[in-house]
Amino acid sequence: MSEPSTVAARSTGHPARGERRLSGQLTEVTLDGGRVVIVKRAAEPDAVRAEAAGLRWLAAARTVAVPVVHGDDPHWLVIDRVPDGRPSAEGALRFGRELAALHATGAPAFGSPPPGGPKDAYIGLAPMRNVPGDDWPRWYAEHRVLPYLRRAVDDGTVDRAEAQLVERVCESLPELAGPAEPPARLHGDLWNGNVLWDHDGRAWLIDPAAHGGHRETDLAMLHLFGAPHLERIVEGYEQRTPLAAGWRERIALHQLFPLLVHTVLFGRGYAEQAVSAARSQLA
Repeated sequence: MSEPSTVAARSTGHPARGERRLSGQLTEVTLDGGRVVIVKRAAEPDAVRAEAAGLRWLAAARTVAVPVVHGDDPHWLVIDRVPDGRPSAEGALRFGRELAALHATGAPAFGSPPPGGPKDAYIGLAPMRNVPGDDWPRWYAEHRVLPYLRRAVDDGTVDRAEAQLVERVCESLPELAGPAEPPARLHGDLWNGNVLWDHDGRAWLIDPAAHGGHRETDLAMLHLFGAPHLERIVEGYEQRTPLAAGWRERIALHQLFPLLVHTVLFGRGYAEQAVSAARSQLA
């Protein structure tokens, strides 16, 4: 057997009978009996540990659908495959309610990692430190915006004048942040690609960068790259837990974090979006 099939058999206790390579990191393995799992090769040891801990933490809330984690080690993660399907308006409404319920289960602090998860985690391929804090504006500036801004400046992707705009937003966060919210249990990297839809139209969450944060951050990520039936997701969310007044005006504020992460990973195009988001909050 190939290494992914061997890992799948060891993690599940069932022999592998076939496999299909999906990418350099992902292999789909069919087990004896017909169950299909995804075997993911780690880019970094702590990345698998963080992802596995995040999936288990989200699953423990018993709100959103999350693939079962069969096993993880510093090199491999084995989870159930989500059956392929299509999004539906009714499924989106349900997902919105489930996401609100997930957030409401809470977290010990802003920046708290999932139980068993590392402080030095990842969002995509970018390092992300989970440092707990009690004051969201200060925590968001110090641990989600400024580290990536400094890296972008050092890389020459963001110039000094643009960085000053973002820094001004950070200084103004206490006034811009809206009503105080308790720490929510976040997926943390909730872009459309990390939401899968099964044959019943139900949403499943994969690849989390889970941590305690502000619930509007997950919603801002959904808005950043779009999602099927997005307004139905929001409708379902507000049926379960209404959002604070002015949340739509704060979307760009919460998008500063992922936009700067993408700036560090992918370059200048995202830097321009980050600067535009910052400027919108200072208008």
